[in-house]
Amino acid sequence: LRIYYDSGVMNGENLKDSLHEIIFEAETPLGKFFDVVLLVAILLSVIVVALESVQAIEAQFGELFRIVEWALTILFTFEYLLRLYCVNQPKKYALSFFGIVDLVSVIPTYLSLFFAGTHSLIVVRAVRLLRVFRVLKLVHFLGEASVLAEALKASRNKIIVFLGGVLTIVVIIGTIMYLIEGAESGFTSIPMSMYWTIVTLTTVGYGDIAPQTVLGQTLASLVMILGYGIIAVPTGIVTSEISRASNNQGSTRSCPHCSREPHALDAVFCRYCGGKL
Repeated sequence: LRIYYDSGVMNGENLKDSLHEIIFEAETPLGKFFDVVLLVAILLSVIVVALESVQAIEAQFGELFRIVEWALTILFTFEYLLRLYCVNQPKKYALSFFGIVDLVSVIPTYLSLFFAGTHSLIVVRAVRLLRVFRVLKLVHFLGEASVLAEALKASRNKIIVFLGGVLTIVVIIGTIMYLIEGAESGFTSIPMSMYWTIVTLTTVGYGDIAPQTVLGQTLASLVMILGYGIIAVPTGIVTSEISRASNNQGSTRSCPHCSREPHALDAVFCRYCGGKL
């Protein structure tokens, strides 16, 4: 507690608020220290899992890896419970992006007690390294990420309609190609022809199935050309929305009610839920 008082974290604040500031924000020395330690632990856990997959290294240090893995898992479990404790709406945080990632990052180790090999899924902890932007105070990256998220959200309906149109084209062309080529050329069914259409339309071109007739090759050429146009459409939609989105700069301040960030240092209320910061 003396450390908290000396750092100015607990001046008139209760323990829950102080923990929230330390765990969810990186504006104070203790908050930054907490995030740095957390990032080092996450990086260490990912390295351990990667090295454990190398048989020669695992044979020599396997027992040490398991001890480190369990120690880090217990640490992350305690950290996750602290996060739920210090937010006003634990359920809302648990269902948020980072809340789900935090939970999923500790589950694999416990599952390994019942299902062999599941501990390798621990690598999902690497997603938590995104917090490095908060720790290093790279606020402009947070702002750009916010713009991108808003643009994708605004583009959602347009992209859904676009994908619906693409799927319709896939069904039509797949059916036509099935009628043109038939089983002799590898187009054994309409679903198989649809698979070929998707592969060709996206310009991937595995080459496992190819039209043999002139008419089929002509249709394939048109699909290839159409593919370039289709790839450009969602890019244009998202780019247009990005140009409209405002560049919301802020700090690493996190709302104690909805856990969303960032917020300006002088903000009094949350820009997302309206709660008092």
